[in-house]
Amino acid sequence: MALRPEPTAPFHSVRHALRILEVVAKHSSGVSDIMIARETRLPAHQLADLLLMLRREGYVEQIADGAYAGGISLALLGSAGPGRGHAVQDKLQRSLTALRDSVGAAVYLSRYVDGEIKITQYADGPRTPKVNEWVDFRSAAHAMALGKCLLTQLDHDSRRDHLARHKTVRLTSRTTTNEKALFRKLDSQPATVPVLDLQEYAIGTVCAAVPVSAGRSVGCLALSLPLAHAHRLRQAADALNREAAPMLLSLSI
Repeated sequence: MALRPEPTAPFHSVRHALRILEVVAKHSSGVSDIMIARETRLPAHQLADLLLMLRREGYVEQIADGAYAGGISLALLGSAGPGRGHAVQDKLQRSLTALRDSVGAAVYLSRYVDGEIKITQYADGPRTPKVNEWVDFRSAAHAMALGKCLLTQLDHDSRRDHLARHKTVRLTSRTTTNEKALFRKLDSQPATVPVLDLQEYAIGTVCAAVPVSAGRSVGCLALSLPLAHAHRLRQAADALNREAAPMLLSLSI
């Protein structure tokens, strides 16, 4: 499976965050933001935003004199021990739950594994119900926000292979079933703009998704809302885009 070489905004943020963590790790007794700026060459405003995110997520903490040192999340996720996988899943689940509560929507992490869509983790609740899987998600990539988001990250041949196995059948009156039209939409999708599903998979549901791919692993972060809350979709999608970087960072460390 080949990927489209088009880095997303979260990817750039994570790359810069990893540079910061490398500097922090080199200075076990703590390092000032001035020294971090000097070694990473990041602009002051960008460095401040990233340090705030890293503190919030527990990757760094401030010690004496305002210096920065590695935090508990970095210690847990950065280890090579047998519990690392479980620690990553726990961290992601906590992040998903917090995101669900902040945007007021069910949220999902999904990956493209061995040619199929797989929802690996999600967070829903009584007030934020998840999408009713009335058609197998694996067969509905062409209609779902998360499916389309995953397909945008594949090259042309990999997409064709997927659609050869999963036909673009009509699920609602809004579903795009023409392959050429679908490919045009996927090719024109900006990497920094959330992919939307406006009742294409299911009547009464709207969704948004953004890429969270680490290395050669294709993934995305998505949310769903009932149609009655469609007026909140753009704002929720923007929040989803902002929170993609912490999720991707958890997968990258």
